[in-house]
Amino acid sequence: MDNPYVLTHKTPTRKDFIDTTEFDQSEILDIIKVSTVARDYLKSGHTLETLFHKNLAMLFEQKSTRTRVSFEVGMEQLGGHALNLAPGAIQLGAHETISDTAQVLSRMCDIIMARVDRHESILALAAASSVPVINGMSDYNHPTQEIGDIITILDHLPQDRPYNQVKVVFVGDCTQVCASLMMIATKLGMNFIQYGPPAKWLSDHFLQLGRANTQKYGGSVHVTDNPAYLESADFIYTDVWYGLYDKETPKEVYMREFYPKYQVNDELLALTGNPNVKFMHCLPAMRNEEVTDSVLDGPHSIAWDEAENRLTAQRGLLLYFSSKAQEALDEIKRHKEEN
Repeated sequence: MDNPYVLTHKTPTRKDFIDTTEFDQSEILDIIKVSTVARDYLKSGHTLETLFHKNLAMLFEQKSTRTRVSFEVGMEQLGGHALNLAPGAIQLGAHETISDTAQVLSRMCDIIMARVDRHESILALAAASSVPVINGMSDYNHPTQEIGDIITILDHLPQDRPYNQVKVVFVGDCTQVCASLMMIATKLGMNFIQYGPPAKWLSDHFLQLGRANTQKYGGSVHVTDNPAYLESADFIYTDVWYGLYDKETPKEVYMREFYPKYQVNDELLALTGNPNVKFMHCLPAMRNEEVTDSVLDGPHSIAWDEAENRLTAQRGLLLYFSSKAQEALDEIKRHKEEN
């Protein structure tokens, strides 16, 4: 990236962060820039209170570890406050509609993050809200995970290789994390492959989005069940073999579909022929199902960096969609020049 303290877009082109397909590459790079600059500044022991007295409403229709903790900690580190509105804690879904909830929260809070069961809910929330809404995950996509993932990939790029020349292989089921990884990787011109059983490949809808990205930014997107496509992969990524929206699937069914061919183990990593291949997982993991302990805890794993970068991403998203990103970068630059 060029000047680390100057954004191409001083303010967001859209009020809400619902889907990365709504933003061009330059704006995604802006979000990455403010995320990583703020991370490095805070990790060096400095403070940043750009969101002082700002309030974040966090709506959850599901349990959450990384999403909840990263947004709550991120907001506090930026000088603001986060309210955890878990299922049953407010009237949403009981006596109040999404639209009414959005209007009320808009009058009291400065930004809203929601993790919802159905994508239609996040769209309805954003439509009725007068303040920015961030999609913390739906059954369609997981855009905050996307930003953390792409930051992790950029942190671990092969030496002397530009990001638009790397190969990212997702192994397994076409979860919303798989679709999201494909969308962000192709947005940056990377080569993306989903390696999984044909019945679990990305839909034509998602493939069309990915191919549109490759036409604009370069790179490629493929789906395959041929292990030869693992060769020369720079990043191997997997997710659980059943999403949060498929709990009714019996274990024996998904084990029959995926095991052992699509388990990420030492043998699968060896098929890449790359001694420096990196392993990623959005977590939580079902250990020794989609990934073995030896891989998740081994020298190729960057899954824990990836988890930490959820916090990196959330701080950047909070600053950017509060229209405070350039202000934060200016403050960081000024402090560095003075010291």
